Amino acid sequence: MTTAATPNVVMIVLDDLGFADLGCYGSEIDTPNIDRLASGGLRYTGFHVTAVCSASRASILTGRNHHNVGMGFLTMPMHAPGYTARIPRSAATLPRVLRDGGYNTFAVGKWHLTPQFDMGPDGPFDRWPLGMGFERYYGFLGGLANQWTPDLVRDNSFVEPPGSFDDGYHLTEDLTSEAIRMVLDQQNAAPGKPFFLYLAPGATHFPHHVPQEWIDRYRGRFDDGWERCRERTFGRQVELGIVPEGTTLAERPSWVDAWDELTGDDRILFARQMEVYAGFLSHTDAQIGRLLDFLAELEVLDDTVVMLMSDNGASADGGPHGAIGPENYFEANPVESMIAHLDDIGGPRTFNHYSWGWAWAGNTPFRLWKHYTWLGGVRVPLIVRWPGGIGADGGGVRTQFCHAIDLMPTVLQAARLDAPPVVDGVDQQAIDGSSFLDTLDDPGRPSSRTTQYFEMMSSRAIYHDGWKATTNHVLDFPAQRRLLDGSTSIDADEWSLYDLSRDFAEAHDVADEYPEVRRRLVELWWYEAGRNQVLPLLGGLHDRLAVIERPPSAERTHWTYRAGGAPIPLPSLTGGFRLVAVFEVVGGPAATGVICAQGDVTGGWSCYLLEGRPVVTFKVGSEVTTIAAPGALGTGRHDLELVYRPQPGDAAYRLSVRVDGDDVGSEALTSARRLSMAAGKLLIGRDTGVPVSDDYRAPFPLTGRVHSVSLDLLRMTPEDQNQDVEFELVDE
Repeated sequence: MTTAATPNVVMIVLDDLGFADLGCYGSEIDTPNIDRLASGGLRYTGFHVTAVCSASRASILTGRNHHNVGMGFLTMPMHAPGYTARIPRSAATLPRVLRDGGYNTFAVGKWHLTPQFDMGPDGPFDRWPLGMGFERYYGFLGGLANQWTPDLVRDNSFVEPPGSFDDGYHLTEDLTSEAIRMVLDQQNAAPGKPFFLYLAPGATHFPHHVPQEWIDRYRGRFDDGWERCRERTFGRQVELGIVPEGTTLAERPSWVDAWDELTGDDRILFARQMEVYAGFLSHTDAQIGRLLDFLAELEVLDDTVVMLMSDNGASADGGPHGAIGPENYFEANPVESMIAHLDDIGGPRTFNHYSWGWAWAGNTPFRLWKHYTWLGGVRVPLIVRWPGGIGADGGGVRTQFCHAIDLMPTVLQAARLDAPPVVDGVDQQAIDGSSFLDTLDDPGRPSSRTTQYFEMMSSRAIYHDGWKATTNHVLDFPAQRRLLDGSTSIDADEWSLYDLSRDFAEAHDVADEYPEVRRRLVELWWYEAGRNQVLPLLGGLHDRLAVIERPPSAERTHWTYRAGGAPIPLPSLTGGFRLVAVFEVVGGPAATGVICAQGDVTGGWSCYLLEGRPVVTFKVGSEVTTIAAPGALGTGRHDLELVYRPQPGDAAYRLSVRVDGDDVGSEALTSARRLSMAAGKLLIGRDTGVPVSDDYRAPFPLTGRVHSVSLDLLRMTPEDQNQDVEFELVDE
């Protein structure tokens, strides 16, 4: 292979992007900049990942199977070696090896590899990006972000977004600008020094937030539904050589509604959901174009290995009807309650996701979606561009089997670096992947590996020598358990068998024809599971609760916070809490402003003064509850107490408010869902984004001073923990 000098490396990891979502993979969505990348590079049609975000990112950045580095599930640590959520020091990451080999290393965007208990401003920071080999970081630590009001981190410090929805802020644009700035600063200081940029914008994970003009570009484009969209996409895939001639496009499964049988409102709502998603992806494509144009202007693009991929297949977390808020996930939500907010979808007042019919279309020609080890969950686009390595075959297609664990050894070979046997005095575990760099200039090169196991939440599969065996396990999500065909018990799971050398789409089960092949593959899966720390298999959410690790601070129930710092991460409030804010009023009846607040218009609460009157507003799901004091407070020191307490019976919680020791009001709340998913930090003396209440606009600073905010947790039952695990799943 002819190679250029030590190349720069840019790795772009998109989120919940289906195999068929890019124009160069057959999509109806406009992605001209990614298509431009593909026209000068290669499209891989046999690239695989794990079925969820954290696990795939762990494999991408370590070259090891996700269970082998403790990331078998989420960033929720468990007492099982494959599920610790802590990448061990024996698995030095790609950025660490590149840094030690002379590269500067930058990470921008979604991280999602820090154990959830370690994400506070007190750290520990060893599994934040700067502790894992990156020299600079800007982005968000969790699994998703509100694109208008994200929780951001710069290096090891929480920071507030540099703008707001009202002045045109959007996270994907911000992240791209930061990536450009990091590379520009480095090249100004050290021209020609190689760099590694890991850009993970978080798009197109829900919420699908995008400026309205990008949504409007797609008005009417999806009115004829997901079946016809899937059929047209399949035809283009065959024409483009992405899907082989003779591939079978599986029929619509029973759990995806027939478009022609939907009501008029159904079709209007579902088409709009896809218009928003398409706009979000096209907007993301435009930001990628900005980065590519910058690298070209800097005259380093042709000296750069650019890799673009998705972390898993398209997501069905919105359920069969989609969702507009955190309370809507997992279930078959009523269309009538969502279509009333049709024109809000994609904007700051919704936390939206599309119907799973669009996930099915986005994964054409495969079946199922994210979280499953069927091809719809684990086979995704991979585009590689490197003029120094590809030669004259730009725009070509590669069909070799490869996996996320193969990316690190591929990059190291391109960089002419070896994986070190010892890092910081720690012996390194073997890299599980192998380089596929030689396929860049040799389309006939055999696949570098012939075996790969898959497991996610007990959905299991194995690939070996062109065969793939897959279980029919249905995951522990309410609507999927109710509607999907298959097994809900590990012991009852059945294995099917597919000859992928002839059946690209995993459409024809040949287990009855080749029972011995299936038997050998099932045995091989158990062998691979044993040596990769997959066992014990953990089934439903309740099984996982039994092994969840509780942090050293788990018994702590009291906190006192002060004003003036960065946004403050809070513990889970699902079990209820008591909060006391002590504050000073300046201006008496004219006093206004936020005392403290958590969350935003999609869910949360706020305590504030309005014309001197204390007001508390809670928003849980679509339910808004406001309790206001009857009169204004005078100048001086005051305290406000609110109690959010679980209740038996029909009322899930009761909200009670006292001011200066006097009862102000008490209301029952019927929603049992978690307060907020994406904007969970506590703000004191101000607010940000689109607030919980329409009574004010952020930042609405307090005309006075907050002395302290004290928080006491009331309880945490197994049911509450189960709900938190459920939301952590959506956060993937």
